[in-house]
Amino acid sequence: MNPSPALFLFLLLSAINPSTGDEILFLPRQLISHHHAVAGGDEPADLQLRCASRRYAGEANNLAPWKKVPSECGGYVREYMTGKAYGYDLEIAASESAAFARSVPLANDGKDAWVFDVDETLLSNLPYYADHGFGLELFNGEEFDKWVERAVAPAVKYSLNLYMEVLSLGFKIFLLTGRSEAHCAVTVANLKSVGFHDWERLILRGAGDQKKSAKLFKSEKRSEIAADGYRILGNSGDQWSDLLGSNAGNRSFKLPNPMYYIP
Repeated sequence: MNPSPALFLFLLLSAINPSTGDEILFLPRQLISHHHAVAGGDEPADLQLRCASRRYAGEANNLAPWKKVPSECGGYVREYMTGKAYGYDLEIAASESAAFARSVPLANDGKDAWVFDVDETLLSNLPYYADHGFGLELFNGEEFDKWVERAVAPAVKYSLNLYMEVLSLGFKIFLLTGRSEAHCAVTVANLKSVGFHDWERLILRGAGDQKKSAKLFKSEKRSEIAADGYRILGNSGDQWSDLLGSNAGNRSFKLPNPMYYIP
C-alpha cells in the first residue's frame, strides 16, 4: 500500500524541530562502522569484536596471506584456543563430517576414500603453540621440528571420534601432511600412541616437494590417490590449502585454526 500524501507530509514535518527548524537525529550513533583492519586504540570490547571478526575472516578464507597473529589479538587467540569456543567449533565440524560420511552410499569396492590432514586436524600442537604465543611469533621450523620429534602431540579428540567412525563405515583413510618424510617414524608413533590406526597410506613431503606450496603439494598427492582408482568423498583439514585445488573431494570440512596460515 502506498502512503497517502498526508502521511508523507506528517513524517516529513516530524523530522523537523519546530522551534529551530533543525533536523532531529533519530539514531543515537552510526549503525555500521567502516573499519577494515584491527586497530590498537580500540576499547577492550571493540578490540575483542575486531579480533573475532579477523578470526572469522581467516576461517572464511577472506584474509590476505599472513605470517603471524597481530599483537593486539594475541590475548583473544589465546582465550579462544584454550576456552570452550575452540572445542565447540571442533565438535560441530566433526559432527557435520560424520553426518555426511553416514549419508554417502559406498560402492563397497574398497575405493571410497577420506583424506585427513595431520597437524591441528588429527594431532594438536597446542602445547607447542602455548609456549610460542599462540601464533604471535613467526614460525620457527627448527623449533617446531624439535617438538614433532618428541612425538607427544595429543589427539584432537573430536577428530579421533570422527576418524574411528569413518573407518568403521568402510572408508579408506589417507593421511596427507606437510611434514617431511624424515619425520615419518615419529609421526606414525605419535598417531598410534593417541589412538589412530589402520590408515591406508601416510603421505609426507619428499625431497622434491620441499619448495612446493601446501596447496600444490596436496593437490598433486590427491591426484595420485585418484589416479590409483580411489574416490575422495571427504576431506578434512585446518588450512584452506588442505581443501583447495584438484581432487579436493565431494565435500571438504574446515577445522578452526586462527594461529597460523599455510599457503
